[in-house]
Amino acid sequence: MNAANAPGDAPAPAAVKAPAAAVGDGGAGRLGRRVLAAGETWVFAALVILMAIFTGLAPGKFLTLNDLSLTAQTTAPFLVMAIGETFVIITAGIDLSVGFVLVLTGVIAGEFYLHNGGANASVGTIWLGAIIGMAAGAAFGGLQGVAVAKLKMPPLIATLMGLGIAEGLSYLITGGHDLDTVPNKLTSSIGLGSLGGVQWLIIISFLATLVSGLVLAFTRFGRYTYAIGSSPEAAARAGINVDWHLIKVYALAGLMSGLAGIMNLAYFSTTTISGHPLDNLTVITAVVIGGASLFGGRGSMLGTFLGVFIPELLAAGLIIVGVNQYWQYILTGLVLGAAVYLDQIRRRLRERV
Repeated sequence: MNAANAPGDAPAPAAVKAPAAAVGDGGAGRLGRRVLAAGETWVFAALVILMAIFTGLAPGKFLTLNDLSLTAQTTAPFLVMAIGETFVIITAGIDLSVGFVLVLTGVIAGEFYLHNGGANASVGTIWLGAIIGMAAGAAFGGLQGVAVAKLKMPPLIATLMGLGIAEGLSYLITGGHDLDTVPNKLTSSIGLGSLGGVQWLIIISFLATLVSGLVLAFTRFGRYTYAIGSSPEAAARAGINVDWHLIKVYALAGLMSGLAGIMNLAYFSTTTISGHPLDNLTVITAVVIGGASLFGGRGSMLGTFLGVFIPELLAAGLIIVGVNQYWQYILTGLVLGAAVYLDQIRRRLRERV
């Protein structure tokens, strides 16, 4: 018998430590692989690269405190609309109407303010007008949900129809002219006011994102949303009322567009009817860049939060470096196409495994 194999011998220190080290390395390795595999990680990396490029092209002009604040304020309504769009896309749907539901809800609230105190409307009237506008957005979204769930219309067609209706109603209500009789208190508080140096628009959009992220990740509503996007048939067999849940999801998207409409009204002190032709492109791009799959069943609010800043920083950077702003539309479209293509590749790889 060799000395190394003697029954009473203690094992070598290396033999004792090796398994623990292997376990630790394996755990760290798995964690690292999970972080690298997360879509949010790549979105964050793309955001950092984009900021580095424009900072290098325009040192001292891009990513200044003032520039960051302005970008966050202009991004706030898009972020709020993207919240609703995220829920819709996770169900394998799409909502093309978000920009014009924003306009319609702003018009409805603006008309209410015009006939109930105008620029001198009281705080109570301001709150009531905001509730009416947001309720109108939720109702409009819910009707689109009915078209999708009950009438079995493809979401693309149902929301494209909704886009046209919302735009037409906005022009009919106003006669084609923007409403600029907005309560002064709404503009000075929500539109231009701040809390601790942070603008209320930013605070509202960030809080809405946080709450929605918690709902998506930890509630039954969020689980049902993922389940329907993964397989509506399986979700129905599991006892989920798929039609009713889809109606609620589209109503939520309309509600978020309504909130964005009030924020837009407060910030610009007018309805900006003709200023939102490509909001849907920006919002859908943000959600897809953030990792949500157009095939449903996948997405996160953190990804959307990161993704919404890419088109906005791209637009701001192009303006700062002196590039024609219309390139923004071209580049945003190309980014959306690239994100969808990568999503298709990921889906094929998962199917092969």
